[in-house]
Amino acid sequence: MIQTKKLYYGAAYYDEYLPYDRLQADMEMMKKAGINLIRIAESTWSTWEPEDGVFDFSHLHRMLHASKNAGIDVIVGTPTYAIPPWLARKYPDILADTHHGQERYGHRQNMDITHPGYLFHAQRIIRRLLKEVQQYPHVIGFQIDNETKPYDTCCPRVQQRFTQYLKKQYPDINDFNQEFGLNYWSNRVQDWADMPDVRGTINGSLAAEFEHFQRNLVTEFFCWQASIIREYLRPEQFITHNFDFSWRNYSYGYQPDVNQYDAAQHLDIAGSDIYHPSEDHLTGAEIAFGGDLTRSLKQNNYLILETQAQGNHGWLAYPGQLRLQAFSHLASGADCVEYWHWHSIHNAIESYWKGILSHNLKENATYRECMTIGADMKRLTNDLLHLKKHNKIAMLMSNRSNTAFRYFPAGSINDQNTIVRWLYDAFYRMNLEMDMISDTQADPARLADYDLIVLPSVYSMPKILTEHPQHM
Repeated sequence: MIQTKKLYYGAAYYDEYLPYDRLQADMEMMKKAGINLIRIAESTWSTWEPEDGVFDFSHLHRMLHASKNAGIDVIVGTPTYAIPPWLARKYPDILADTHHGQERYGHRQNMDITHPGYLFHAQRIIRRLLKEVQQYPHVIGFQIDNETKPYDTCCPRVQQRFTQYLKKQYPDINDFNQEFGLNYWSNRVQDWADMPDVRGTINGSLAAEFEHFQRNLVTEFFCWQASIIREYLRPEQFITHNFDFSWRNYSYGYQPDVNQYDAAQHLDIAGSDIYHPSEDHLTGAEIAFGGDLTRSLKQNNYLILETQAQGNHGWLAYPGQLRLQAFSHLASGADCVEYWHWHSIHNAIESYWKGILSHNLKENATYRECMTIGADMKRLTNDLLHLKKHNKIAMLMSNRSNTAFRYFPAGSINDQNTIVRWLYDAFYRMNLEMDMISDTQADPARLADYDLIVLPSVYSMPKILTEHPQHM
């Protein structure tokens, strides 16, 4: 399994976003701070391809030449999570048709990831980008897309695919009706041609099954992108992704829209974006939970591809706290800590989500603390690289249960992550660490390695696990 050869300390960097040319100054400041990695390209499709079939990679080569000269390695992201406006004009139905109607252009992640036109143009820009970066030896890996999800795509094409999926699961349509209780309120489907728009269903089980199907679309999308990238990959390069979490003003629980364990099978190294409060509101459980989950995706070390330096309002770390946070990530098994982002944005959106540098782009207290962290990581690489954990407690993670909890809530609690975090945080306060096992990949032999398996109000699980209850 591919792993990094050193600890990485870095930041996302966007030459395209800066109000004026300061590329060389930024590289010098990064080198001074001990930053040895930048992530680029994942959000700038309209820069690389301003018109259909017209490509301009000048910013890309500027960043790659400058980072190479500075001795800073690079992760290149595929720019497929934010489509350019000309693509939305070319295919009006490329914008996802959701439970709430069709998306409008403007924000990111608004497209239908199954749309043939989207896939055609996404493949073209991916291939062109990969060809452009092949000549650079300091490109160490590639990030697939960005915090990918199905974006609630419900268009007729997706619903037809869902019907075909059900037909394979239930060759006898009577079994389908029986399994989902569709006699209720006259919802029985006697012919697959009569399968109604699932967005109108009152049946929680059927709605949950559709969400399971949508998550499978994301796994399929990962497989598709990874297969393209591997055509260009050098043996030492890796594929990763920045998985995110459910959100309660910060990274909170298991992401309900993605089967992360399944999707991670198409990666070489798992990665994640962990955001959390700071100052008095930081408990430590926020970082530990995200780390335990990300480490468990491939049962190996992982990359923190995004976390905050200054971040959101109220998240500015106390003196020394940014260093505490960085080493907390390493303690959970991270081989990389990377900030979003290097410089604060001067216009558009997220202008007050601050990077390492504030809007004046000068050295500040955060930058000076980064200098100490960068020096520490360089000095301690041999001691802290590829740290391993051997936990005797595991929590069973189940996206099917997570979805079911919303349709069949326990009183006022309609989010399984509430219970997941109640339990996890209680163990954390007792200094008891755990792995996170997926119900889709757990097997009795692996369960036998643990002294305790925690089931956080699991509504369903595979039969193979229920047949071995002595491990639960």
